[in-house]
Amino acid sequence: MTTQQRLEQAIRGTGHISVGEQVNLVFMLSLPAIMSNLVDIVMSYIDASMVGSLGAHASASIGLVSTSMWLFGGLCAAIASGFSVQVAHLYGAGDKAKANDVVRQAFIAALIIGLFIGGIAFSISRDLPVWLGGSEDIIDDSRRYFQLFAIALPIHIVTFLMSSMLRCSGNMKFPSMVYILVCILDVVFNFFLIFPTRQIVIGNIGFACPGMGLGVLGAAWGTLLAWFTGTLILLYYVSFRSTELRLTFTGRCLPERRVLKKAWRIGSPIGLERVISCAAQITSTMIVAPLGTVAIAANAFGITIESLCYMPGYGIGDAATTLVGQSIGAQRSDLIRRFSVITLALAVGAMSLLAVVMYVFAPNLMTLMTPDLEVRQLTTDVLRIEAWAEPLFATSIVCYSIFVGMGKSLAPSIIQLGSIWLVRIPLAAVLAGTLGLKGVWIAMAVELCVRGTMMLVRLIIKLRHKL
Repeated sequence: MTTQQRLEQAIRGTGHISVGEQVNLVFMLSLPAIMSNLVDIVMSYIDASMVGSLGAHASASIGLVSTSMWLFGGLCAAIASGFSVQVAHLYGAGDKAKANDVVRQAFIAALIIGLFIGGIAFSISRDLPVWLGGSEDIIDDSRRYFQLFAIALPIHIVTFLMSSMLRCSGNMKFPSMVYILVCILDVVFNFFLIFPTRQIVIGNIGFACPGMGLGVLGAAWGTLLAWFTGTLILLYYVSFRSTELRLTFTGRCLPERRVLKKAWRIGSPIGLERVISCAAQITSTMIVAPLGTVAIAANAFGITIESLCYMPGYGIGDAATTLVGQSIGAQRSDLIRRFSVITLALAVGAMSLLAVVMYVFAPNLMTLMTPDLEVRQLTTDVLRIEAWAEPLFATSIVCYSIFVGMGKSLAPSIIQLGSIWLVRIPLAAVLAGTLGLKGVWIAMAVELCVRGTMMLVRLIIKLRHKL
């Protein structure tokens, strides 16, 4: 029996589902997403080390605009959530025909919105590195890197949409496989695009390896080409091979008012949260930028390595959104409570374990990322600060995913925004002056603990009332 069949039997069945079966279902849905995230992280390390081998300035040029990229990427993810949660509810209610109608209408809407957002991003790309306080030696590389990212935004939004909808229907495996392929292709393309033609020796055999020598720009092109390939594969699968959802153009293509209205109700709080949250992260980047190139590079490396810890949290969060969303559609309030508890417990346990690993092996991980000793030491210090906040970070990730599955994204978005702007940013601004980058990461750790606590309290209140 496939994962989708077990999910349908569990959600829409009337019989008793044991705790062991519920845990097993969470694992079945989480594992592909976790493995995808794991490969993504490993490839990110390789990607960052490729650029890092060019020096701290190359790493800093990407790190400077990374938070701005998260802002636009977050908008794409919010739009995808607005439509994919509808698919989860319809799929849970057994109405696959309407679910496929949403897929078709969402695809058209996503293309239009993606082109609009990409145009905005490209229009600000020239001035963005200057606004962020980048030094003259990294501005040009940052500008070119962000411009290619802006061009790729319509591709990103379609990828987010198709993969999110497949996951909400219960198919975690295929979109995860595509993400793994995208990561591998990113590294392969980077290998030939970042570095110039060079001599490589393996054992006693030497050969000339061709390369374009594009540096930071090569990393941007590698990412764009990898995502474009992944998008084509997803579109082919959803159009011709998927047994869960099918993208066809035989019905209404322009989004119906009811579909757009529900997408707005679900997605707009998420989008607003992402915009204001990323604006806070951009503000953090502006706080870090005056600390120098080493601090910018260490901050970028620290964010990359920390993803090792929250990788299972987001994978289990994907499972929580699917399980809770389909339980809502099937009107199974008992399963909503059970799946909420199980996914929270698993995420906190997994991220706590990985926090210990990160704390112990941070210096070893940094030796793979950059030859710069000063950057290595500073990154190790901030990662060990952040490790203490990972359990409550896991709580906030999964609680947020549960609320998204419920279609109740407003309150958790307000909590997230309030904690970032009222705790993280003011505290970072104060501590950066005396503690440098360490002060910024202390502020981040404190804020994550506050956010996780507030999210958990909100979820407990919600689960105690009638859903």
